[in-house]
Amino acid sequence: MLNNWVVMPTCLPLVLRRCHACASERFRASGKFRVNANHKLIDAWLLVLCTACGETAKLTVLERMNVRSVRPELLDRLHDNDLALTAELLQDPVVRRRNRIALDWDNAWRLDTGGSDHLDCEVMDVSVRFAARIPVRPVRLIAEGCGLSRAEVERLITEGKLVSAVRLNAKLTGDFTFTLKR
Repeated sequence: MLNNWVVMPTCLPLVLRRCHACASERFRASGKFRVNANHKLIDAWLLVLCTACGETAKLTVLERMNVRSVRPELLDRLHDNDLALTAELLQDPVVRRRNRIALDWDNAWRLDTGGSDHLDCEVMDVSVRFAARIPVRPVRLIAEGCGLSRAEVERLITEGKLVSAVRLNAKLTGDFTFTLKR
């Protein structure tokens, strides 16, 4: 029987970037945007707040773009301070690279296993799906989902009782499957 697990975000991740005011390295997304138009050119920023001092920093979303080249739906979402757009932009690799930021997903996600009735099975096939690009080690997910310690999961891997097509000790952000034989 195939079990489906889902790694789901519970809140927005923290933004890892150095604060110019207090040298802290963590910002939280405010969910607000600043849009500035100058004649036919438009700029847009996502505002983030330092977790230590509250200083505001801007993450560039649009820079000197022609207004006509921006989709009207995107402009509406920027003006409405759409929280879903904030989540999308934080996960966008182009935005992260342009602003030289990383995301801290600690305590910002949960694993939904659909209940604990799968724990007593002899052979367990599990498909893990990521609702967002959250970097996490499969060993951690398997330990949490099966109620095992990480050391025990590592032991099961070396014994060949836990197999997968992906490397289970490295961080993943994409879907994978594994089989556990007890």
